[in-house]
Amino acid sequence: MDKTTNRILAIDLARGISVLMVVIVHTLWIYGDIHTQSETWLGSIIHLIGKGTPMFLIAMGVSFTLSRNQSIILSIKRALYILGIGYFMNFMKFILPVLVDTVPDNFIAAYGWTKPVTLDNMLYMLGTGDILQLAGVSLLFMGIINRFSKNKFVPVVLALIIAVFSKEIHGFRLGIKGVDYILDLLWGAEWNVYFALFPWFSFILIGMFFGMWYKEQNRSNKYLFNRMGIAGIVLMLLGGGLCIYNFTYHFGDYFHLGPGGTIYLAGFNLTLLWLTNLLVTRIKKNKVFEFFYYCSKRVTTIYVIQWVIICWGMGFLGYQQFGVTGVLVLIPISILVTLGIQKIVLDSWLMSKGSKRQSIKNSKKEAIVQKT
Repeated sequence: MDKTTNRILAIDLARGISVLMVVIVHTLWIYGDIHTQSETWLGSIIHLIGKGTPMFLIAMGVSFTLSRNQSIILSIKRALYILGIGYFMNFMKFILPVLVDTVPDNFIAAYGWTKPVTLDNMLYMLGTGDILQLAGVSLLFMGIINRFSKNKFVPVVLALIIAVFSKEIHGFRLGIKGVDYILDLLWGAEWNVYFALFPWFSFILIGMFFGMWYKEQNRSNKYLFNRMGIAGIVLMLLGGGLCIYNFTYHFGDYFHLGPGGTIYLAGFNLTLLWLTNLLVTRIKKNKVFEFFYYCSKRVTTIYVIQWVIICWGMGFLGYQQFGVTGVLVLIPISILVTLGIQKIVLDSWLMSKGSKRQSIKNSKKEAIVQKT
C-alpha cells in the first residue's frame, strides 16, 4: 500500500494495465478482418488479453469498499454520472458518425441493417450496454448492499447466486418496450447489451468481498493477495472443469457467460491480481509503474476516448479491413492518440480548471483577511 495516499498499488497497476489492454482489444475488433481475429496468432493473443476485463471489475469492487463515503445517495449520484458518461460515449462513437455519414456500410450491415440508418437503429446504438452501463447500474446495487450489510460473506454469496442462475434467466423479457431494455441491462441475452448485470456483477461483488476482508485484516496487502491467489487457483480449476464438461452452456460467447465461465474468469483474474501484487512488491517503483498509475487515475476518460477515436477511425480506415500487420501498426497509433488527447486536451483543461478554483479560493481568503 502507498501509505501517503492509502491506496493499494497493485489494484491501481491492474486497473491501469486493464484500460490499455482494452484499447488493444477494441482495435482488433474494429479494424482486424475476420481471419485475423479468429485464425491468427495475434487474434488468439488479443482474445486472451480480453479475458482480463473482470480484473477491472474486481478492482472496482475492492476500491468501492475502501472509499470513504459509501452512502446510498452518493452511490446513486455516482451511478447516474457514470451512466451519463456511458450514453454520451455511445452518442459520440455511434450517433455522431452516423449523422455525418462516415460509418462504413459493412459496419451497418453487421447489425443486419441497410442504409439509410433509421431513428430506431440509432436508438438501438445509443442504448448499447457497454462496461460503463454495467458500472453505473452496479453502483446502485453496491450502495444498497453496503448500506444494509457489513458482512463480507453477503456479496460473495450474491456473486455465487448470480453466477449460477444467470444463464437460467438470460433473455427474460416482458414484451414491453422500455421495460425490456432495463431487463436487458440486468440479464440480456442479445447483442444490444454486452455486459449485463447478470453475470458480470459477480466480479464486482467478489471484489467487494475481498475489500471487506482486507479491512478486517488491518489492511494487510500480503494477506489480501495471498488469499486472492489461493481463491484464484481453486476457482480456475472448478470453473475450468465445468467448461470442459459443457463449454457451450458454461462459457458460451464470453459476453453471455454461464456458471463455469464466470467462475473460471473470476479465478483467472484473481490470479492475475496476485501476480500484479507480486510485481509491485518485488520491483521498485519506476517510470513504467508510474505510467500505469497515471492511466488508472484516468480510467474512465481513457476508456471513452479510445472507443470514440477507434469508431471515428472507421470513417477513414474502414471496418474490419486489416490483417495482422495492419492491426499491429494501428494498435500503438490508437494508444498514442488516446493518451495524447487525454494528456494534451483533458489534463490541460482539468489543470486549468483546478487553477481557477484555487485562485478563487485564495481570493476569498484574502478578502476575509482584509475584512478582519
